[in-house]
Amino acid sequence: MTDPRPSHLTRRTTLGALVAAPAGLALPARAQEAAPPTASGGMCLLPVEAVEGPFYFDPKLERSDVTEGRPGVPLELNLTVVDAATCAPLVGARVDLWHADAGGLYSGYPAQGGPGGVSTEGETFMRGSQTTGSDGSVTFRTVYPGWYRGRTPHIHVKALLNAREALTTQLYFPDALSEYVFEHVTAYGGRGGARDTVNATDGVLRSTAHGRTTFLNLREDTDRYVGTLTIAADRNAAPVVQRRGPPPPPGGRPDGPPPGGRMPEMMRRPDGPLVPGTKA
Repeated sequence: MTDPRPSHLTRRTTLGALVAAPAGLALPARAQEAAPPTASGGMCLLPVEAVEGPFYFDPKLERSDVTEGRPGVPLELNLTVVDAATCAPLVGARVDLWHADAGGLYSGYPAQGGPGGVSTEGETFMRGSQTTGSDGSVTFRTVYPGWYRGRTPHIHVKALLNAREALTTQLYFPDALSEYVFEHVTAYGGRGGARDTVNATDGVLRSTAHGRTTFLNLREDTDRYVGTLTIAADRNAAPVVQRRGPPPPPGGRPDGPPPGGRMPEMMRRPDGPLVPGTKA
C-alpha cells in the first residue's frame, strides 16, 4: 500500500491503514477542558437543539465502531447524556450518531458531491447507535468528519428515550484543527478546491442557541484524537415532528452561505508537530 503521508513525516506509532493526523496544536481552552453542563441554581444547561438535516436514517446497527474501514484521522468520541433538569445520568437512552466521511459523503444517499454526484445508497458507514449505561455514557470509534459545501465539519447526534426524541443536536470542532487536518491528510484532499465554510460562517451553527456548548473537548492520544462532551437532554420534551424532504441536489447543500473569499486569519496553519503517531 502506498503511504499517503507527506514525505517529510516519519512514523512514531503505526496507525494501520489510516493516515497521519495533525496535533500539537494550541487548541482553544474550550476545546481542551471538559466541563459539566451545569448552570446557576443547580440546574443543568438547557438542551442545545439543532436541525436534524436531510441525511438521517436508522440503519438499526448498535455498534461502537462506525467506520466500516473507511480512511480518516481516528477519532474516539465519548458522550455522556444527562437529564437537563437534574444533571443525573440518563440510563438506557439510545444515542444515534451519523456524519460525513473524510470525503464529505454521507452513507445511504444518491447524488452527493457536485455535478454528476456520488451515490452511497445501501451503505451504512459513519452511522450507528449505542445505549447509555449506568453512568449515562457511550463511546463511538469513528474518524474526523470531512467538509462539504455550505457546512463546517460536524457530527450529528440524536438521543432517544423509549423511542421518543429527547435531543437532536450537532457537535463541532476548532477551526484551526480542521484546517490542519484537511491540509495535511490525503484522505481529506482531492476535492477540487478549499472548503467554503468555517464555524463563524456556518448557517446552522449561527442559528443554534448556545451553540458553543456543543464544541467537543479534544485531546491527543497516541494514535487518535479523543473527543468528550456532556449533553443535557429533556426527558419531558414534546415530540418533535421533522419533515424530511429529499436530499439537496448535486453541487451543494442549501444550509450554508455561498463560498467565501480568503481564508480568515484564524484559520492559518499553526506551527508544531504532526500527530497522532508522527513527529516532524
